[in-house]
Amino acid sequence: MTAGGGTATGDAVAVVVGAVRDGIMQGRFAPGQRLPEADLVALYDASRGAVRSALAQLENEGIVERERNRGARVRPISLQEAVEITEARAVVEGLCAAKAAARVTAEDCRALRELGTELAVTVESSDVVAYSRINQQIHRAVRDLSGHETAGRMLDRLRTQSVRYHYTIALLPGRPSVGLEEHLQVIEAVCSGDPDVAEQTMRGHLLSVVEALHQLDANLHQW
Repeated sequence: MTAGGGTATGDAVAVVVGAVRDGIMQGRFAPGQRLPEADLVALYDASRGAVRSALAQLENEGIVERERNRGARVRPISLQEAVEITEARAVVEGLCAAKAAARVTAEDCRALRELGTELAVTVESSDVVAYSRINQQIHRAVRDLSGHETAGRMLDRLRTQSVRYHYTIALLPGRPSVGLEEHLQVIEAVCSGDPDVAEQTMRGHLLSVVEALHQLDANLHQW
């Protein structure tokens, strides 16, 4: 790709979309942060057309908002919206867990359990940043095992929108230990090969996250 103003190709747009999503997920782009086209062109060595098309797609997904004469910025998400997003994720990721359980192999289970072990290490060391990263990797692994591409596209949007709150939840006292136990249960449910058990376990985990979001809301209102 070049940084000229040529026609954007689908692949070039997808690269920029994925890079901006990753930037939000990894905390490089904060809620409300401006995303100047020129900066993205330079950062990703993309054409201006690819950047504009990518921002339009991210706007349609509710991840970015664009204002006349002010450009694009990362759309801030309210706590109530984060609750609704997580409730929706509970349904979609429950479906992914069920599909994953129907397809899982012994090798897949070894990989999932290794991620579970890594998550336990982050809890023991109180490394919230690593905890959040491996947490995401476990959810992504289950999604990938499901082979459900439509659900995957939906989750790209939902997880990116609410990622800031899920990092904040990890700062709640005792939450990483609870999250660890829930993720280990999800892993074993998927590895059981029982779609119904896997679906209900994943849903239960994400509804627990909803409860944590409500706790976060209650804490904010105490100040």
